[in-house]
Amino acid sequence: MKFFIDTANLQQISEANDLGVLDGVTTNPSLMAKEGITGHDNVIKHYLAICNMVTGDVSAEVISTDFAGIVKEGEALAALHPQIVVKVPMIKEGVKALKYFTDKGIKTNCTLVFSAGQALLAAKAGATYVSPFIGRLDDVSTDGMRLIEDIRTIYDNYGYQTQILAASVRHAMHIIHCAQAGADVATCPLSAILDLLKHPLTDIGLAKFLADHAKGK
Repeated sequence: MKFFIDTANLQQISEANDLGVLDGVTTNPSLMAKEGITGHDNVIKHYLAICNMVTGDVSAEVISTDFAGIVKEGEALAALHPQIVVKVPMIKEGVKALKYFTDKGIKTNCTLVFSAGQALLAAKAGATYVSPFIGRLDDVSTDGMRLIEDIRTIYDNYGYQTQILAASVRHAMHIIHCAQAGADVATCPLSAILDLLKHPLTDIGLAKFLADHAKGK
């Protein structure tokens, strides 16, 4: 399973990259705003900075909701850097744009997916990635992980090449469950990735090893 980091924070991207396990980055307008990145030119510069830090795919989201606007924005984003993946919302005009981008050889990430039917449409349109938001489903008392399992079954049934990119991942167990369900990618905050490192028995064992080593000096 690939690990993407879901942030626009360059320091966090660098820290995740230094671990040696980072495969890509996802961003969105909210994450950009959180880092104080506003204005078209600044956003573009920030995308390029991210691409220059990592070797994997970097999702950059359009803000238009009409077909012509999505295509115009998406083509401009894709032209920025070979690593850019155009992030398109799961709406009618978005599905049309997914097919357009697919035919043009432009990589896409269909975002804001909350049902297996939406994921099926994204795959039919040729999306490179589909992003089911598991944490947001959990927030409304719906089983987000069941959605990952359902999409995996459907894609395997028909041999769709669209990669399942589990989004809205909140914690380490989300990552583990995504791996068990067969998600191709999990995009996570840095904290969730670092939490995979933690186990009290590791800490206890290391402390004992170091203490025993000190006794033998």
